[in-house]
Amino acid sequence: MDFTVSGIRAHLAAGGGAVAIAEEALERIARFGDPALFLHAVPRDALLRDAASLPPGPLHGVPFVVKDNIAVAGMPTTAACRAFSHVPAEDAPAVARLKAAGALLLGKVNLDQFATGLNGTRSPYGTPRNARDARLVPGGSSSGSATAVAAGIAAFSLGTDTAGSGRVPAMAQGIVGLKPTVGLVPSRGVVPACRSIDCVSVFAQSVADAATVLGVIAGADAQDPYSRPSPPFFRAIDAAPPRPRLLAPLPDELVFDGPVEAALYDAALARLTAAGASLTRVSIAPFLALARRLYDGAWVAERTSALRDWVENRPDALHPVTRAILEGGLNRRTVDAFDDFHAQAEARLLARAMFAAADALVLPTAPGIPTLEVMAADPIGANSRLGTYTNFVNLCDLAALAVPVPGDVPFGLTFVAPAFRDGALAGIGAAFVGEPLEAPTVAADEVELFCIGAHMSGLPLNPQVLRHGGRFLREATSAPLYRLKSLGNRPGMFRGAPGVSVAGEVWALPLAGIGPFLVEIPPPLGFGRVELADGTKPLGFIAEEGAVRDAPDISHHGGWRAFLASQAR
Repeated sequence: MDFTVSGIRAHLAAGGGAVAIAEEALERIARFGDPALFLHAVPRDALLRDAASLPPGPLHGVPFVVKDNIAVAGMPTTAACRAFSHVPAEDAPAVARLKAAGALLLGKVNLDQFATGLNGTRSPYGTPRNARDARLVPGGSSSGSATAVAAGIAAFSLGTDTAGSGRVPAMAQGIVGLKPTVGLVPSRGVVPACRSIDCVSVFAQSVADAATVLGVIAGADAQDPYSRPSPPFFRAIDAAPPRPRLLAPLPDELVFDGPVEAALYDAALARLTAAGASLTRVSIAPFLALARRLYDGAWVAERTSALRDWVENRPDALHPVTRAILEGGLNRRTVDAFDDFHAQAEARLLARAMFAAADALVLPTAPGIPTLEVMAADPIGANSRLGTYTNFVNLCDLAALAVPVPGDVPFGLTFVAPAFRDGALAGIGAAFVGEPLEAPTVAADEVELFCIGAHMSGLPLNPQVLRHGGRFLREATSAPLYRLKSLGNRPGMFRGAPGVSVAGEVWALPLAGIGPFLVEIPPPLGFGRVELADGTKPLGFIAEEGAVRDAPDISHHGGWRAFLASQAR
């Protein structure tokens, strides 16, 4: 049986049942045989009863596990600390939404204690086995969440991510790790690490599965002070722009564990550019500087504040490394915290400027994955190195998607974009790994717009489309009814004879954004209905024929991109 969302759906469509899925999951747990994986497994009889009574929904029968710092009603939450164990009366919102969608909960899994760590070895319950290579750390703090998916036990899992805990384990075990926009998924019911930047994350075998889960668990929660409503244009998955504008760090700012990881990163960038992406090198030094403050600044104190009673009054209950980190927060000064907050604001400002003309930043997920032996020899240093490219992302209010890169060692890319651009990241990530996606649809509160010039993806005015909530849908051509003129920095298209087909792109824009967008379009251009080759008639950029009569005719090029290419030649 294929333990993916699509595989489970196929099993059910063929007449299979959820009870058979539960039985298969139990067999897989037994075969994997890792006593450090589950901290609380649903007993066999209870699991079979649950499977027989699942509600219908988009995740009906899909087996999943939950990191044991996320509340599940009636099941102990330990955060990998025995003395902390307590039984919540209600599910965290993310768990409740998954259950309502018909997903099948298998149990709760191990983690670095109190989600403090990126390696997966800081648990008194043991270290979950890395399902790809047992010599390596599994990644943390969401160690069990990643192992359960990589081992094929769960179709997806919930983790958390404050400094990279939803991304580093994905690279360590060759799966997808989706770190949503902060506040997009409620963190109520999660044992806090740094409450202001904590995220509930998703692990899955595919980008589409991760995005499907995000679509179920996303949504504001009135009881969560850090929850945020998504904007009208938000979608969990969008089509990738045909020519994404990507950023990558300057070569001298990159660090890797060895030449193999460096070569895999360079090869991945080459694949992206060969597929049509543009790539610009930028400095990420300010972000790396901010990242160091996460474990050497105000956010250490925030982490300590969540567990202050334990640090001050019950330190012996804590893992030694966890205790050492948390004790460091007791000595932080408020005056220094404001230096951290100002540095954070400056980094966010830089990020906004950087992404104004780019779709995503492409980072190595980590420099490499250490062995268990290396981690034991240097538990602080080796752990810190794992967060090189992850620690700053939540601090800068960015979304991220980690995807695997095939190779002789575990490696991965993380695509990073501004808040609420999660859907665009999913499209870019899926395109990189060669994963087909269903064609995106237009919502009731959106309208299609046919872009033919500088507003197309990768061209100078495309940020204007994005600013008004635009989502790329597909490339298209007009019916052979139009003429095209050059107006200098943009084209003008009008209906005329002899007509030609004009190449362009169809974007979805919120209805509420059309008016403000139109106000920004200078004459002689405006919006009108354009007939496409497939017979549809979306809005499009139309020029007043009389006003462009004397402009150079470029119709024979068939589109603005082809004209620009001819000018470059």
